This record gives sequence, structure tokens and C-alpha cells, in this order.
Amino acid sequence: MKEIAGNLDATGLKMALVVSRFNSFFTEQLVKGAADCFVRHGGKEADLTLVRVPGANELPQVAQRLAAAGQVDAVIALGAVIQGATPHADLINGTVARALAKIALDTGVPVLNGIVCALNLEQAIERAGTKQGNKGWDATAAAIETVNVLKAL
Repeated sequence: MKEIAGNLDATGLKMALVVSRFNSFFTEQLVKGAADCFVRHGGKEADLTLVRVPGANELPQVAQRLAAAGQVDAVIALGAVIQGATPHADLINGTVARALAKIALDTGVPVLNGIVCALNLEQAIERAGTKQGNKGWDATAAAIETVNVLKAL
């Protein structure tokens, strides 16, 4: 049986982080985690582009432009959407997740969803660098591995 697997080597890769300014208390921690992961796995900080947008809803349009331009190996969307008293968060999370997946399929460029979707502030804190790890780190590690799998195919 022939097995194809990716590795966590970011040497020579170029990636873009698209980050929401909304809930910046959380998203800045996600950016730190993503950058740390990229560098620790051999990437150069100069090969990481950071693009800021107002909120999670704007992430897909900018991610699409970056992926379609062909200048990066992967795009990582970072944001934090916290459930409130209305179903607004569910609507944003679902819409953005579907859009990011479609962009990846349409362009062939991995587009990773590193958006914290939390029911409350405690859950958001846990996913932005404490008990549950850091979604920025996790999405970046997945991006590195996915790029390397695609290169091996």
C-alpha cells in the first residue's frame, strides 16, 4: 500500500493570515499562536503576511483574493465569534465556514478556518491560548501539513 502524508515543515512556504479586528483581545492571541507555529516549523516570519479586516464576515472575501492571486501556499482565517442573545453568531459561523471551504475547493489553495466559535467568553479564552490550546496555532499546523500533502500528490 502506498501512503501519502504531509509533514510539519514550513521551510520555503508562504502563507497569509487574514484576521478579524472584532474581538481583538482574542484574535491577537490567535495571530501570536499562528506566527509561532509557522516559525517553529521552519517558516520565515518574512514569508508570513498579515491582513486585517473588520470582522469575521469579511474574512472570506479577502481570503478569496489572496488565494486567487497565487502568491501564497495557504491562507489562514482567524477570528472570534462569541454567541450572544440572538442567533447572529450561528449565522456568521456557518456562512463563513462554508465560504472558506468553497474558496479552497475553487482555487486549490488550502484555506484554513481558525475562527474561535464560542458560546461564552470563558470558552473563547480557552481556545485562544489557554486550556484548549490556540486555534491560530492549530490552523497553521493544519495548513502546513495540507500544503505538504498537496505537494506530495
